[in-house]
Amino acid sequence: MPGPLDLQSIVDDIHRELTPRLGEGKVADYIPQLARVDPKRFGMAIVTVDGDVHMAGDAQVPFSIQSISKVFTLTLALGKHGENIWKRVGREPSGSAFNSIVQLEHEHGIPRNPFINAGAIAITDLVLAGHTPKEAIGEVVRFVRYLADEDDIVIDPEVARSEAATGYRNFALANFMRSFGKLDHPVEHVLGVYFHQCALAMSCVQLAKAGLFLAASGTNPLTRHSVVSKQRARRINALMLTCGHYDGSGDFAYRVGLPGKSGVGGGILCVAPGKASVAVWSPGLNHNGNSLLGSLALEMLASRTGWSVFGA
Repeated sequence: MPGPLDLQSIVDDIHRELTPRLGEGKVADYIPQLARVDPKRFGMAIVTVDGDVHMAGDAQVPFSIQSISKVFTLTLALGKHGENIWKRVGREPSGSAFNSIVQLEHEHGIPRNPFINAGAIAITDLVLAGHTPKEAIGEVVRFVRYLADEDDIVIDPEVARSEAATGYRNFALANFMRSFGKLDHPVEHVLGVYFHQCALAMSCVQLAKAGLFLAASGTNPLTRHSVVSKQRARRINALMLTCGHYDGSGDFAYRVGLPGKSGVGGGILCVAPGKASVAVWSPGLNHNGNSLLGSLALEMLASRTGWSVFGA
């Protein structure tokens, strides 16, 4: 029988091996505030279901989590509306860019899945039910703080403003869905919440803690808080595996073999069911909009731990 994994050594080795490549990839410059981020940043954190924390590099530096927030708003929406959300959004990989408008035309305003922009906007509309935009934003922040058990997680107002000022494609997506009667609230309200949730600033350690409930059958093992049922955690993980990396989701499943969700801020949240939650951050993106070195770090981690859901 192999002995226990030395996760700290594995994380340190990955960080050391990737250090010569820091700065590779292209920072998301279409959001002006993200274009200012140092492309040579790299952080990685593993939080195990036993509560051990292993980190390297810039793992405690907050960054803009962007689309990783979609995992948390999906969890919130499922809590509020249950399986009814699937009347508004599909569960299939898109095969298109994260901000594509083409499929909405063909599919009558129903986005392909909750992790592309259109799908996340539809989910945000559901989270907004019964709330003002300000209340909904507060609920999202409180929920993420609760998941991570950290009270200092905040929204970066500069990033939120930067997104609102340049989010023309998202306005188009939202208006398109509204034209099909698929949004219940005014577009400005829905996008106000959406831009703010994407502007959440978290470190790799905080992000890994927030995702830990997905590695532990729906319960955060550090706080003993039951977040979702075991079945719901499994289903969220399934969506992350099949849809969490836009039109690069199949390649990520092939190379890494773990449920994950990326964001154009360069972060990736990854789940090793029954074992750990992992977060990486490297701002340079590949052509699919996923962190280039972050994806590579997770591929190295899966290889060295044997954690792939498809076997070692």
